[in-house]
Amino acid sequence: MKLAVVGGGSTYTPELADGFARLRDTLPVSELVLVDPAAERLELVGGLARRIFARQGHPGRVTTTSDLGAGVAGADAVLLQLRVGGQAARLQDETWPLECGCVGQETTGAGGLAKALRTVPVVLDIAERVRRAAPDAWIIDFTNPVGIVTRALLRAGHKAVGLCNVAIGFQRKFAALLDVAPAEVHLDHVGLNHLTWELGVRLGGPDGTDVLPRLLTEHGDAVAADLHLPRALLDRLGAVPSYYLRYFYAHDEVVRELGAKPSRAAEVAAMERELLALYADPALDEKPALLAKRGGAFYSEAAVDLAAALLGGGGPCVQVVNTRNGGTLPFLADDAVIEVQARVDGGGPVPLPAPRLDPLYAGLVAHVTAYEDLALDAALRGGRERVSRALLAHPLVGQYDLAEKLADRLLAHNKEHLPWA
Repeated sequence: MKLAVVGGGSTYTPELADGFARLRDTLPVSELVLVDPAAERLELVGGLARRIFARQGHPGRVTTTSDLGAGVAGADAVLLQLRVGGQAARLQDETWPLECGCVGQETTGAGGLAKALRTVPVVLDIAERVRRAAPDAWIIDFTNPVGIVTRALLRAGHKAVGLCNVAIGFQRKFAALLDVAPAEVHLDHVGLNHLTWELGVRLGGPDGTDVLPRLLTEHGDAVAADLHLPRALLDRLGAVPSYYLRYFYAHDEVVRELGAKPSRAAEVAAMERELLALYADPALDEKPALLAKRGGAFYSEAAVDLAAALLGGGGPCVQVVNTRNGGTLPFLADDAVIEVQARVDGGGPVPLPAPRLDPLYAGLVAHVTAYEDLALDAALRGGRERVSRALLAHPLVGQYDLAEKLADRLLAHNKEHLPWA
């Protein structure tokens, strides 16, 4: 089985290599190809990935290349984890929206739109090249904003599934709090990528006993602290929102916080420099502890489970993915991309029936989906007017003068990545 990772020079990649090595019985990878144009980073990361495989006795080989066509040729699955513009572009996404009093973040708000505009055309070009070189390959997208990128891939007819680590992170956290095995925890996880709520926590499977009320009663303070949200809000909701809901539920507070500390992009850039220095050590043959602070926790386990189910290696599984709505949330169009539990096998994901969303949640999901429609249109066709319309539709913007100011800043900071700008 051949897997290719586009963006293989990412500092995330040793997390993947570790998962592939540990879970080789679930996903028997014979060749892992890391594809990246950044040759120096690629060799550092590739070297560590080889040592991780060797330490764990994995018989597969790890290869590296800057040639996308050669790297994905004959692949069974292609994982996308790229960042167009690198951490420098992320730093801008987190900075210029703050000048207008808005959240500066790389996956939502104006910064998230900028990332979508840079990313969608590049991903679609990569996907077309994958289709030519490996027509039967599944594309697993971990590239943010996952919902918009996955929708672009599906609209273009690609065999694609979006993946995020928020759900598996909650599963592991709740399992630890409840003192049960992670496999025992099934989440009623519903919404859009980075806009989800855990409406139930079931033990034993989709039809198991819902222990969310017990979890909130016994561990609500710890859960709220992790989310940086008040315990009273969780009690009022009777649900656990994803961390990203804080940008909506506490927008002004977050803006003040972001303006008073170094950006996350600056922190990550410094962390990446330190990680790459560690990766250069030929004695290092396991993922370093620092990598856990980089983000993407449990990404490798989620990716292995998903790839194994799609490729028939591990049989069907139930997993949270980003996929076509197809009537699952009846108030959204069928071709909207939602993030829910789905049954996954070689034919792809099929969403499980989802709990009915209270208007408090459904209204926000519908609002953000409308924004994503306009954001994808802007990414595919360009034009300042489309950018301004998408910003006006976003619930974190929503004022015409603010949308105009943000549109000007977005285009000014992204000209090198947007040929039409």
